[in-house]
Amino acid sequence: MARINFDLQELQAFVAVSEKLSFRAAAEDLHLSAPALSRRIEKLESILGVKLFERSTRHVVLTNVGRTFLDHSRSALDELEGAMLGIADLAAQRRGVVTVACVPSAAYYFLPAVIAKFTKSYPQIRVRILDESANTVLNAVINRQADFGINFIGTQEADLEFEPVFTERFVLAVHKDHHLSKRRKVRWEELCDERFMSVGKSSGNRVLIDSALAQSARRPSSFFEVAHVSSLLGLVEAGLGVAAVPQLALPAKNHSTLKGIPLIEPEVSRTLGLLCKKHSPLSPAAKVLYELIKKEADRR
Repeated sequence: MARINFDLQELQAFVAVSEKLSFRAAAEDLHLSAPALSRRIEKLESILGVKLFERSTRHVVLTNVGRTFLDHSRSALDELEGAMLGIADLAAQRRGVVTVACVPSAAYYFLPAVIAKFTKSYPQIRVRILDESANTVLNAVINRQADFGINFIGTQEADLEFEPVFTERFVLAVHKDHHLSKRRKVRWEELCDERFMSVGKSSGNRVLIDSALAQSARRPSSFFEVAHVSSLLGLVEAGLGVAAVPQLALPAKNHSTLKGIPLIEPEVSRTLGLLCKKHSPLSPAAKVLYELIKKEADRR
């Protein structure tokens, strides 16, 4: 199929002449000289291979083909104008929705401060947070249910880009009255003698810990298992046992009940990163929030 190679100015010139039925009046509207306007119409007719107007010294009349082409031209210009207005509006970050999928610890640690800054600058943009498990976050980005994600898995996905922003250790969450709460470090094998609690085997955190401890001679077994780290912390706070959790999952320092102690031999860590689709640019609003999260991670 031959390429139709005309530009927006020629299409606008055609619509202007069609509406005015006068080259002089259309030229004034477009701030062009009459000869320049005529050249645009002649070029368009040459490209299309048809006559769009019947012209005399006194009258300009659309041909049958011209009338049909006018309807299509108006629709095309209306759609283009709407699209351009929408893009300009988003580019100015005046309105819209940004959806971020993230693991719960990131939602707790990174996002409140970032969203506060974002909303202050762009109060008309709504932010949706999908705080879910690592696998759910991954699928939300893959399936375009989220603009981007914050996760510690995803590097293995060929269609995704993973930009590391923060590395954190796993620590032992204990009640402040627990006998281990005064320790500066705790070895993993010591947890074999404790009532150890963990997330289930389908959890990304559990997979990470199990892989890290695979070669250990002694490894703790779970007395209680739950689906979410937040539930683990509730059990620890109730004095039901101890749990290994990402450092970000712990409340702020000097918590009245909970304390985190570094775990060693081995040290287990995870890297949080920003996750998005390759070859799929973020919307202007999503890009702003993405960059703010990077800055906040660097600051911390």
